[in-house]
Amino acid sequence: MIKNIVLDMGNVLLDFNPEFVLNTFCSSEEEKKVIREELFGGPEWWMGDRGDIKDKDRFDLVKVRVPSKFHEALRNCADHWDVCMKPLDGAREFCEKAKNDGYRVFVLSNASDLFYEYFPKFLPLSFFNGVFVSSDYLMLKPEVEIYQAFLAKYGLVAEECLFVDDREENVSGARKAGMNGFVFKGDYNAVFENLK
Repeated sequence: MIKNIVLDMGNVLLDFNPEFVLNTFCSSEEEKKVIREELFGGPEWWMGDRGDIKDKDRFDLVKVRVPSKFHEALRNCADHWDVCMKPLDGAREFCEKAKNDGYRVFVLSNASDLFYEYFPKFLPLSFFNGVFVSSDYLMLKPEVEIYQAFLAKYGLVAEECLFVDDREENVSGARKAGMNGFVFKGDYNAVFENLK
C-alpha cells in the first residue's frame, strides 16, 4: 500500500526550461547555441547538482570555453537561470490534494544549492514531510545510493513509496531501490491513478 508520494522537482513541480533562460538573456542563435552547450550541457551543471561546486562558481568555470563576446549573456544565464522555475499548472493543487488525501509528500531532486532560494516560493519546505536535495548529499539520481539514503533518512519502507519523475532513468533507479515508480508526462490525475 502506497503511503508516501516522492516527487522530483524539475518538470514535475517546477518548469525547468533552459530555452526560456536562453531566450531571455541571449541576443542571437549563435549565442544561445554556445551557452546551451557549455552551460546547460557542460559538466558544471551536474557538478552543481552533485554539490561539487556552488551555483556562484559556475560562470567562472564555464567562461573559459565561451568567447568573451558572449560573457555578459553567459553571466546572466549562469546567475539567473532560475527565472524559468515557475510552478507547473496544477502542481500546487496536486501537492495539497495528496496531503489532504492522507499521503505523506516528499521531494527528492537533483538540484544545486540555489534550490533553497527559488523552491520555497512554490511551497514552504515545511509543507513537505521531507525534502532531499542531491547537492546536500554529494549524490545524483539515478544512482541507487541516493534513493537508499533518502529512505534511510526518513525511515521509509521502499514498497510504501511512489517515486514520480519525468525521466525514465531516474524512475528505474528508484525501482532498483525497491520503490514504486511512475514516469510523469504532465498528468497529475495519472499519478493518483497509480496510487490505487
